[in-house]
Amino acid sequence: MESTDATVAELVQARWGDHRTGLRHAGGELSHHQMTAGAAARAALLADLLPRHAAPHIGVLLDNTPEYPLWLSAAALAGAAVAGINPTRRGPELARDILHTDCTVLVTERAHLPLLDGLELPGVRTLVTDTEDYAHLLAPYADAEPDIARTVRPGSRMLLYFTSGSTGTPKAAICSQGRLAAAGRSLVAHFGVRAEDTHYICMPMFHGNAVIADWAPALAAGAGVALRARFSASRFLSDVREFGATYFTYVGRAVQYVLATPEHPDDRDNPLRMGFGTEAGAVDAARFEERFGVRLVEGYGSSEGGAAIQRTPGTPQGAIGRAAPGDDLAVVDPGTRRECEAARFTSSGRLLNGEAAIGELVNRGPNPFEGYWRNEAAQAERRRDGWYWTGDLFYRDTAGYLYFAGRTDDRLRVDSENLAAAMIENILARYEGAAAVAVYAVPDPVSGDQVMAALSPPPDTSFDPLAFAEFLLTQPDLGTKMTPRFVRVVRRMPVTATNKVARGALRREGFRCADPVWWRPPGASVYEPLTPSDVTDLLGRYRAQGRDSLLA
Repeated sequence: MESTDATVAELVQARWGDHRTGLRHAGGELSHHQMTAGAAARAALLADLLPRHAAPHIGVLLDNTPEYPLWLSAAALAGAAVAGINPTRRGPELARDILHTDCTVLVTERAHLPLLDGLELPGVRTLVTDTEDYAHLLAPYADAEPDIARTVRPGSRMLLYFTSGSTGTPKAAICSQGRLAAAGRSLVAHFGVRAEDTHYICMPMFHGNAVIADWAPALAAGAGVALRARFSASRFLSDVREFGATYFTYVGRAVQYVLATPEHPDDRDNPLRMGFGTEAGAVDAARFEERFGVRLVEGYGSSEGGAAIQRTPGTPQGAIGRAAPGDDLAVVDPGTRRECEAARFTSSGRLLNGEAAIGELVNRGPNPFEGYWRNEAAQAERRRDGWYWTGDLFYRDTAGYLYFAGRTDDRLRVDSENLAAAMIENILARYEGAAAVAVYAVPDPVSGDQVMAALSPPPDTSFDPLAFAEFLLTQPDLGTKMTPRFVRVVRRMPVTATNKVARGALRREGFRCADPVWWRPPGASVYEPLTPSDVTDLLGRYRAQGRDSLLA
């Protein structure tokens, strides 16, 4: 083997003989040693199940049960790769994910068996973890020790995790054992992770965030992990207390859902030290810290590993941070390949030169992007001109701090001015009448886009159009073209399985949706209900301009 702890397999093996608590879950506890023993048994079984002349890939279609980290560890020992299968996928799309990643073994549970009914999965053997057959299958391997397969190297494939697929077929990003182990060690050093910590994994483990930013640093530090089968905002605080959780990760709107739960006087009575994640927003992060006494650290890391931004002391409000050591990050215009202007702000913090300052974040230096499984076209698109293109919009201030402005498909063009959805969302998030907000583009009847916002009021409240309009007038950094033309009032924000806003669905439905929609007719300063007659008139305007196809 190469250097110590250079692979995930070595990190797993190091926990053999460690009888401290390694896993807490709703059904009880397991020690690190028991987890390692369980992984060793599954690795031995896997060695017998995997075909000799096929890619050593297994699909894992599970909720966050103890079997998930057991199979991650087993795959590491056996030199296999885990493809995290998303249980919100259906039919041919689900079959495509399993077959595309060349999985010859699929690990699942009875609750997910209906998803597999009628699917053609030739050559795939299914193991159902909560059955007697599975227990009998594992029994002969109960005494296995955590030996590391001779084929394991730092470059061995460890994860095949799918990107969101909001702009096309999901791509399976590759993460090696070496990269995952290094990411775990880096986060241990950056956040001072201790062996006595407990990492609460409430995000789904089929997603890279939960494995790379939560499970890996716990494994590297010898910390424990705690699992809840599925994220529950209402159970978040009770889980934290029950498990003694000190650290958790988040993505998307999970923080907003926790903040929308009823407040209690003892909310700050909890063991959490910090949360680490993305896209909580400065307003929600401040509310979370005030309510729970827990600091949320916003970070940025491209899912594929090609770029990272680290928050350091002195980072301005609203900024993510600066480039991680070794990264040559730049904000560039995708058309000209030239660096964008430095951002300029008003005294109230409004971005003055968004048109010239916002661009795509690229990494021009060496980076650990390891490609996509069987998708050379997507891989080439990500590595254009020798640079790594993140697909994310940013702007940079004169001191070099980077600010997230949204995804490349979250850009809006209103009256010839480029806007970023994330910037508008950060402003609307201040509105006390909104538990969650999402901003996206709808086509303008004549040219460009108009701003539409989906707004979810707090429980037991309703949308107040006058209060919302008055709020908008008092926001000094809200440009006139940022004001939403349409407001969709949703009971609960539609999200993906990883708690990211399902903007694709929101954009497709636009203002023709089942939820109530309020709008400002041309020349109006207040919001009115969008009636069926209004929709008919609007559609006529789109048809007259030949732009009705854009609404499809």
